[in-house]
This record gives sequence, structure tokens and C-alpha cells, in this order.
Amino acid sequence: MPFTPRTPRVVAARRLHRRRDRDAAGRFLAEGPQAVREALARPGTVVELFGTTGALDRYADLAGRAAHADVPVSEVTDDALAALAETVAPQGLVAVCRHLDVSLDDALAAGPRLVAVLAEIRDPGNAGTVLRTADAAGAGAVVFAGDAVDPYNGKCVRASAGSLFHVDVVRAPDPLAVVAALHAAGLSILATTGYGDSDLDDLADAGRLAAPTAWLFGSEAHGLPEELAAAADARVRVPLHGRAESLNLAAAAAVCLYASARALR
Repeated sequence: MPFTPRTPRVVAARRLHRRRDRDAAGRFLAEGPQAVREALARPGTVVELFGTTGALDRYADLAGRAAHADVPVSEVTDDALAALAETVAPQGLVAVCRHLDVSLDDALAAGPRLVAVLAEIRDPGNAGTVLRTADAAGAGAVVFAGDAVDPYNGKCVRASAGSLFHVDVVRAPDPLAVVAALHAAGLSILATTGYGDSDLDDLADAGRLAAPTAWLFGSEAHGLPEELAAAADARVRVPLHGRAESLNLAAAAAVCLYASARALR
């Protein structure tokens, strides 16, 4: 019989909506076929796959891949799936996944040429979108620094559209220590701020984006902490040619990361 909302394994998985339970278990939920597909492509990540009868039929390839990897595939009722999902119209699949954390030392040992640092960014949608953009731009690592949002927050996981499973995800409590480690690894540190001394286009024209680079992004509400911006090699502003007061965080990050991606290639 399909699992119901009261089935112990469903109850246990549902607790992963709370950060303290995710941290205690070292697990999180990935919702929808795209996230499940990318999670299954990373061996050892998926612990269990829940799906409604219709979804397991519709995405039989994913259920088959899970079973082939010895991942339990559990059929659930629509009510149980709704309890596990956080979206209004869930697509019928939810995977329980292991945390993907990589230490900063291990991430830097891989020699990334482009790194995104999310410094005390609290909004999970913004954080997930920047993570997705960093992946698309070819970044090797995304660092959640200081009091940043949990990368395994459901909204952040969904906004990353599977990119969470593609790049090294680092959680580091001290942003200044992150900057010091990035400097020691030979990366140029660029801090984004609307009041930066350096214009992004001028840096690109001067060839300064062709070096391995780490971009520092601050929260949309408060920007980068002053001491963190001061520790960077340059404080960079995105030029505004129209009448807009500013760009939102995700848009500014996309412009900066793609400017670096072009220069690095």
C-alpha cells in the first residue's frame, strides 16, 4: 500500500522542512523531476525517492535509475506527497538527499577559476538563483559565508534548478577567513557594490577579469559588510545606462559572473 502522511518514513522526511532537523540529519529534500534527475546523477546523494503512483509511471526512467542505484523507491498517496512538497502544485516526486558540503580547502584544491561568495545573503530565492547562475557561468564553487541562508532550504534548492548538485557548495562561518583563503589560493577578489570605485566595463576592457576571480555578493537589503568590501582587491559597480536606481542581486550577479566567464575563455 502507498505510504500515507502518517507513515513513519514520511513523517521523518517531512521534518526536513526545518533547518535544525536538516542539520541534525545531514539530509534535505529535493522536489520535482529536474532536481531528482540531477541528484541521481551524483552517486551516493539520494537516500530515498518518494513518488505518487502517477509520477512513478510518468518518470519511470528516474524510478528505474534510483532502483538500479539501490535507492529505495517509495510509493506515496497524494496527501503524503503534498505533505513532503512545498510547492502549490507539486510534480509528484521528492527525494531525500545527503548534504553536499565541501570544505573550503577541498574546494580550492580543485583549482576553481571562478568562485561566487554569498556573504550573509538571507533570501533563499536569490541565493538559489545566484547558485544557478554561477553554475551556468562555469564557477567551480559557491560559498555561503557568515550568517547566510541554508543552501538546503527548499526554496533555495528549487531556485537552483539542479545546479546545487553540480558545483562545490561550501558553508563557512567567517567571511573574512574565506577572503583570506581565496587570496592565498591566488584568486583576485572583487566586491560588488553600487558605490564601487571600479566600473565593471573598465575592468573588462583592461583585462583584469581574465585572472582567476572570486566575486563577493552581499544581501540585497544591506549589501556587503564594509570590512568585507575593504578586504577585496577592488570594489566594483555595474554600470547603469538607463534610469533604473539599481539592479537586484541576482541580476547583478549574472552580469558580473558572465563578464568573468567571457574573459576567462
